[in-house]
Order: sequence, then structure tokens, then C-alpha cells
Amino acid sequence: MTVTDPPIRRRAPDTPREVVVYRGDSRRAAHDHATCREVARTIAAIKGCPFAGEYDPRTHAERHPYFVPTDTLVGVERARALGIDGVDDLFGGVVPHAFVATKCISHPLIDDRARAPEGWSAEFGKCIDSAVLAGYSAFSTDDALRAGRRLLAHGRIRIKRALGIGGAGQTVVDDAAGLEQVLADADAAEVYAYGITIEEDLDDVTTHSVGQIRIDGFVASYFGTQRLTRNNRDQEVYGGSDLFVAKGDFDAPLAAFDPPVPVRRAVAQARLYDAAAFECFAGLFASRRNYDVAEGTDASGKRRLGVLEQSWRFGGASGAEIAALATFRGDPSLAGVRATSTEVYGEDASVPRNATIYFDGTDHHGGRLTKYVEISRHVHP
Repeated sequence: MTVTDPPIRRRAPDTPREVVVYRGDSRRAAHDHATCREVARTIAAIKGCPFAGEYDPRTHAERHPYFVPTDTLVGVERARALGIDGVDDLFGGVVPHAFVATKCISHPLIDDRARAPEGWSAEFGKCIDSAVLAGYSAFSTDDALRAGRRLLAHGRIRIKRALGIGGAGQTVVDDAAGLEQVLADADAAEVYAYGITIEEDLDDVTTHSVGQIRIDGFVASYFGTQRLTRNNRDQEVYGGSDLFVAKGDFDAPLAAFDPPVPVRRAVAQARLYDAAAFECFAGLFASRRNYDVAEGTDASGKRRLGVLEQSWRFGGASGAEIAALATFRGDPSLAGVRATSTEVYGEDASVPRNATIYFDGTDHHGGRLTKYVEISRHVHP
């Protein structure tokens, strides 16, 4: 990826640090960019800094701003050129290679003959084997075909584009013909650059969210679940998250809310995945860490849990995460809060009076959409 921003000079110590949104090469939908902007504005209020809008190297380069990128930044040197050296410089994450930011790190390659991208870590797959579902990642359609055929021997499979967001770009097949058709339709260049995931498919799925955010040394962690909704094309998509957030490390929400065993298992698997990723991929750092953990029934009827993917960038639940952090800042006596994000498609959105709206408009990609966040201070999971 080409670095287009010039290297910056560090700001003087007495210069106020501004918060900026960084779009970079992002192709996200307009509503994502608008929501990211509102999240950045709230972060600026938490930090007590000015919000300076979208990053412009001509005016911001010498000021060493705090960045809120729309996507995970790819390339340690690219980040350093912007003045991002660690977790105190951004809300999001930096990865050493593009594929590390995708769901394709969640599974091993099919065998030693499979194509591996530069920076691939076979050790990571070994470390997280007990924390994920059965599956393979592939960086060629031929490797994906071999992986899919092997998994189909055990039941239905799910094929997932590396660049899919919010459930988009996923197809479920139950036979070789379906597998071959999906891979024939796949963008071979995208598979080569970013990969594709072949994974066992579950029934009756609950998607847990486990995460942590860090701003100016203040850490909050959470567990929760995701909800689905219907978009304006009547497709089932991400509809929001219900998060239970507490101040401190990953153990903090467990102590604050005492959740049931499946939630504790989801948190344990996410923590294993988190620790292995930062151990196996040199140069990776993130101030926003989120892990989707699926709980469902496999082809044999057994109840299973496994981490699906990570997110080291601004995400669908980030409005709720930052609203929770702002609430803690405003009332240090709080041990925990419930933060709920909601996305409603269509013209009939009914927004609660106490909600904070992050987007309310028409997106050229998805149509009419309303996104808002609610905070509850006295909660039980």
C-alpha cells in the first residue's frame, strides 16, 4: 500500500493535541464515515481536546493529532509516517500486513502446499486452535476448493470473504457444487491479496462480543451480544449490540456482572485469541480490540463456541463503547454500565428519548438508516 501522507514533525509540548478522523483508502459506506466522525467528536470531549474534523496533512501534520481511522491501518511504517507510534495515538489498531486485519487469521492453511502470504504465522493457528471453530483460510481459489471439500465431509460450511463487514460477503453451502460455484464467482485478486475463509456452519447461533478500549491510559472492557435486523433490501444484517461494560481489564466485567458460563467461556476464548495475536504478529498494536464469538449447534448436534474474527478498528459497537467510557468519566463511582447500540433501517425508526443519535439519514449505499446509543447505569445481565 502506498504511503501518501508526508512524515510529520512532532508537535511542541505546549501545543493542544487535536482529534481527527482518518479516512485513508477506506471504501466503507457513508453512514460508517458519518458515525466515525461522531465517535471521534465524543472522544475529543473525553480527552478534553479540540475536534478538528478529517485529517489534512497540509494543516494537521505538524500538530501530532490523535487519530480515529475508519479502518485498521496497514503497515507499521505507514502509521509512523502519520505520527502513530502506539496505542495513545489512535482509536483503532495498526497491523503489519493487510491480511492480519481480516478474519483470515482465524484459521490455518489447508496444508504445507498451500500459498502463504508474507508475514503468515503458522504458530498463531496452533495457539488458537481450541478457541475457534473448525475451518481453513486460503489465499488461492484452488487451496480454498481443497479446504472446502475436506470440511464438507463433516457437514454444511460457510464461505466468508476476507473484506466482508457485518455479515456481508458470506455464503453457506452444503455440497461440492455449491462450493465450486461460490469460488468460481470469487474475486481471485482479492483472495490472493486478502484471503478467504472456509468454516463449519452452526445452527441457532448467538454472537457474543468481547472487547476492550483504551484512551489516555483509561481502560474499559466488556462482554455482550449482537442483534440482527433487516436492511432496506430485506437482507439480514448487523442491527446493534448490547454490551456490559466495566472499568479495567477483561476480567472486570465478569466480576461486575457475574454472567453465565457460556459468556465466561466466550471471554476466555477471546482472551486466548487476543494474547496469541499480539504475540505472533510483530508490530501489531491496538487501543480498540473486539472479538466476535459464535455460540451455536454443529452438524453433530453438539453446542459449540468459537471466535469468528477480530476487529482492531472503529466498528459497529464503537458508539456504545465510547458512550460507556464517557459515562465512566462523568461518574467515577460507577462500577459498570449497559451500553446498547441500535441500527434501524427504513422510515419508521422510533428513537428513545434518552438515546444519542450517531446517524440519521439516507445513505447512498444502504438507504434510510438511523443509528443510536443508549446507556443504562443500573443493570444485570
